[in-house]
Amino acid sequence: MNSFIKTLLAPEGDGAQGQTDPFSVSEISDELFCRIRGKSFKDDCTLPREDLRYLHVLHRDLGGQIREGELIVNRHIAADVLEILKTLYENDYPIERIRLIDEYAADDELSMEDNNSSGFNFRFIPYTTKISKHGLGLAVDINPLYNPYTKLVDGERIIQPLNAAPYLDREAPFAYKIERGDLCCRLFLEHGFIWGGDLQGRTDYQHFEVPDERIAAWYPDWQ
Repeated sequence: MNSFIKTLLAPEGDGAQGQTDPFSVSEISDELFCRIRGKSFKDDCTLPREDLRYLHVLHRDLGGQIREGELIVNRHIAADVLEILKTLYENDYPIERIRLIDEYAADDELSMEDNNSSGFNFRFIPYTTKISKHGLGLAVDINPLYNPYTKLVDGERIIQPLNAAPYLDREAPFAYKIERGDLCCRLFLEHGFIWGGDLQGRTDYQHFEVPDERIAAWYPDWQ
């Protein structure tokens, strides 16, 4: 068992007091940068390393088991995302995995298929020179397998991840489902995010992003 979780579970008087908070935000250390360089922080990444923050969190899976989580997001939203994840943990909201996408070689499909919740992964929007919101660290995906992205393209239904088709029926009961009004959705909306379930032209149930106008204030050259 990791020392963070040991600290959390230790009884009072047995070293639990005055220990490191398992919910923390920090800058990207040299050691961490070595883990992400060439993966989520790609060679053509135009976002400064200094604009990113590393979050260490705890979360609970569906069985209530305490898990450690790691997430990288933009410094502008780090405190908000940390508060959201801490509140979800305190309320036993289930999140299966929160691992750095670098553990999946920064492959979004592999990460989503494994129901891994993630944040920063530098990339441009296809066929444009515009950095995606994940590429800026200004979007977070939660329980993506059970909350897929879907869009109709030339009459064909696109689904991501590829193994998420059973979860397009949002009336069906299943675990890890994000719905309007549930705690996860409410918390992100209260912190100023947009839910992907409300997007026009596509539906992205896993996805929470910063509105364009806020991004333009932080990054005026973002198109």
